[in-house]
Amino acid sequence: MKIKSFEFSLRELSGAMGDFGTLLPLAIGYIAVCGLNPAGLLVTMGLANIVTGLVYRLPMPIEPMKVLAVVAIAQQWEPSLIYASAFGMGLVWIFFAFTGLMKYVAQVTPNSVIRGIQVSLGLMLAIEAVKMASSFWILAAVSITIIILLRNNRYAPAAIVLIILGLGIMFYRGDLAELERIGFALPQITSFKPLQVWEAMLLAGFAQIPLTATNAVISTSSLIKKYFPRNPVNEQRLSLNMGLLNLTFPFLGGMPLCHGAGGLVGQYYFGARTGGANILEGMIEIALGILLATSILGVFTLFPMAIIGAMMLMVGFEMIKFARDVSTDWNIAVLVLTVALSLLANMAVGFISGMALYYLINYFNRLNQTKST
Repeated sequence: MKIKSFEFSLRELSGAMGDFGTLLPLAIGYIAVCGLNPAGLLVTMGLANIVTGLVYRLPMPIEPMKVLAVVAIAQQWEPSLIYASAFGMGLVWIFFAFTGLMKYVAQVTPNSVIRGIQVSLGLMLAIEAVKMASSFWILAAVSITIIILLRNNRYAPAAIVLIILGLGIMFYRGDLAELERIGFALPQITSFKPLQVWEAMLLAGFAQIPLTATNAVISTSSLIKKYFPRNPVNEQRLSLNMGLLNLTFPFLGGMPLCHGAGGLVGQYYFGARTGGANILEGMIEIALGILLATSILGVFTLFPMAIIGAMMLMVGFEMIKFARDVSTDWNIAVLVLTVALSLLANMAVGFISGMALYYLINYFNRLNQTKST
C-alpha cells in the first residue's frame, strides 16, 4: 500500500494544531517578557515546519527548547542572549550529528528507559494541563468531551472545532478587537556577541542537552518508528535537523528550536499523518507573523487556556499509554525509577538512573546465568 506523502485536509490541519499547547505558553513568555519580535519568532518557526514537512513527508514536531525557554523567561533574558543560546545549541547538535555520538547513545538506551522518559513527559504535560484547565473547569470538560467524540472525525476534527470554539468565546468577550491592528511585518536581521553563546550555555544550555537528547531525539525517533515504520528517521538526522535550524534562524529573530515526543504525539493524536500537517502549520505561523505581529501577543494571551489545557491533558494520557509494551518485572522497575526521578529531579537524572539500574540488573542476570551453567 502506497503511503501518501502530503495530504491537505481538515484532519491534517487538526493535527497541525495538536502541539499548539506546548507552543503558546512559551511563545507568549518569549514575546511578552523577553521582548522577542513576534514576526521573527513565528516566521522562522513556520519556515522550520515547512522545510521539515517537505524533507521528511511526515509530521515532524517543531517546538521551543523548554529548559532554555523557562530559564530565559524567568530571568528575563534580552533577545540577543536568546539568539546566542540557539546558536550554541546548534553547534552542540551539529557536533553530535557528525561525530555519531547521538547514534551511539540511542543504541545503548533500552526501551524501558525510553518509555520512562515518554511517560514522564506525559505526566508533566498532564500536570501543566490541569493547571491550565483550572481556569475554567466547565469549558475544559466540554473540550475533553469534544476531543473524545470528534478526534477521528474527518469533517469536524476535534482540534479545529476547539480552536473555533476558543475564537468564538474571544469574539463574545470582545477580545478579537485586538485583530483590528492588522499590519505587515517581516523578520529583522538579528545578532549577538560571541561571548553570549558561552554565557547562555552556562545559564541553561548545558542543562537543556539531556532533555533534548532524551525527548527530542531518542524518544521522537522511537515514536516515528512506531507511528511510521516504513519511514523511520534516525537519531543522527534529528540531531542534524536541530543543528542546522539553530545555526540559521537566530539571525532572523528565531528562538531555540527542537523536535519533541510530546509534539509528535499531539500531531498524530489529532489527525496528522503526512508532511501536509507541517506545511499547513508553517503557513499559518508565517501568516500570523507577517500579518498580525503587532497584535498576536494579545490574541495568544486571551485565548481560553482551558481549551489548550484539555488538549494537552489528552496528549499527556496518550503518551503514558506507550508504557504498555514494557512487560518484564525488572524492566518495569527501570521504567518506574526513570519516571520517579525525572519528576522529582529532572529528566537527565531520571535517564542516567534508569540506565544505571538497567545495566546493573542486566549484569547480575548474566552473572546468574553464568553460574547456573
